[in-house]
Amino acid sequence: MSTNDQLHRYLFENVAVRGQLVNVTETWREIVENHDYVEPVKTLLGELLVATSLLTATLKFDGDITVQLQGDGPLTLAVINGNNRQELRGVARVQEDAEIAPGSSLKEMVGNGYLVITISPEKGERYQGVVGLEADTLAGCLEDYFMRSEQLPTRLFIRTSDKGAAGILLQVLPAQESSLDDFNHLATLTETVKGEELIELPATDVLWRLYHQEEATVFDPTPVSFKCTCSRERCGEVLSTLPVEEVNEILEEDGEIDMNCDYCNSHYVFDAVDIAALRNAPTNNSDQVH
Repeated sequence: MSTNDQLHRYLFENVAVRGQLVNVTETWREIVENHDYVEPVKTLLGELLVATSLLTATLKFDGDITVQLQGDGPLTLAVINGNNRQELRGVARVQEDAEIAPGSSLKEMVGNGYLVITISPEKGERYQGVVGLEADTLAGCLEDYFMRSEQLPTRLFIRTSDKGAAGILLQVLPAQESSLDDFNHLATLTETVKGEELIELPATDVLWRLYHQEEATVFDPTPVSFKCTCSRERCGEVLSTLPVEEVNEILEEDGEIDMNCDYCNSHYVFDAVDIAALRNAPTNNSDQVH
């Protein structure tokens, strides 16, 4: 895990506004490196990764989060899965034979679509929010989401380049008095950040450059990392649920079953001996520790 991949939270002393700065460069590279995505898709996944990390920290929950774009355009799906530990993975799907031109916008890629945010806390009820793609950018769509669902003025600043991906979120603190002029002043300062600064400089340097005339407290960073949850054991569990006839038919035709993870592109191969071992495995797991 790169020391660059971190999320920094900060609070302004005299203004009821909080901020978060995240760099996800190495995590982004691990997500896209085993896939043949065109550049606009890579860029959008980087933006979605930044946004998911910032959302996870802002919404404050213990559990899992999924942020996905769906539509009828050449890019049918782009999704980032994560959790409160800032462990993230993602994947995109493009229609077969579809062409995505360099520099394509969000709407040109997704078409008529929407953004779905799903939160599955370890305790409590599952929550899902759906946002129409009315803004021109992903950041704009998420700002609309916060205004409609949380009624909190929020700004996102996402920067990507061939060197990495990073972003900043500013938000008025809930249940506290705050001047919109103060928030807009901080947003104007933040908007001046350049991509190379946000991506390549240490977070503390970026924050000092932006807010050296403001009083802000910066907290210890949280590491961000790529983590895929696939495993041979999980694939075996899936195979165990399939009809015996279906599994036998695949084995007769191909000699083996090759299961591929869409997220990390790992392959798990099962032959007839492996399948027999799965079928003969004990089914009583009452004493097994998960």
